Amino acid sequence: MATKSSSGTSKKAKAAPSVAGPVPPRLRDYYRNEVVPRMMKEYSYKNHMQVPRIERIVINVGMGEAVQNIKLLESAVAELALISGQKPVMTRAKKAIAGFKLRQGVPIGAKVTLRGSHMYEFLDRLVSIGLPRIRDFRGISPKAFDGRGNYTLGLKEQLTFPEVKYDDVASIHGMDITIVTSAKRNDEAKSLLTHIGMPFRE
Repeated sequence: MATKSSSGTSKKAKAAPSVAGPVPPRLRDYYRNEVVPRMMKEYSYKNHMQVPRIERIVINVGMGEAVQNIKLLESAVAELALISGQKPVMTRAKKAIAGFKLRQGVPIGAKVTLRGSHMYEFLDRLVSIGLPRIRDFRGISPKAFDGRGNYTLGLKEQLTFPEVKYDDVASIHGMDITIVTSAKRNDEAKSLLTHIGMPFRE
């Protein structure tokens, strides 16, 4: 649309400013700008592609009691969606166990795999908000690496995350969080996670 100036000449109206896209996760930027240079110096890597990176995070919730009460599992799935920001999938029993009245294929848990922005945003909240909320927290174990650059952290209850409200919880349950990295050795993986902010105890 054209407008007229005081002199009578036409001028095009200014275009509306473009709307900025999604804000990139701050932890991803921190990794690129701070962690990569530090690790290149620490391990004398020749280029940034050699620096280990986080590839994905897998969160797994086991709910054996769901065999008797499926609503407990439905609640756990909803909570995991809140915590991760992504829709989980139900995990099912791979084989029948008569002693536990468990049939093959019965839903017994939930799992979500995070990559990209969701992965960094979850890890940022875990490190800066979730872990500090644990009572008498003194750091996480440095011995939970698998020898292939991956680290698994067990949490005792979902209330570690502020997204989950106590009054809405159907049952208290734990979860396993596995951080999969491209590191080849435990020491490289530990250095990566330490630089990112994971609070390992001495």
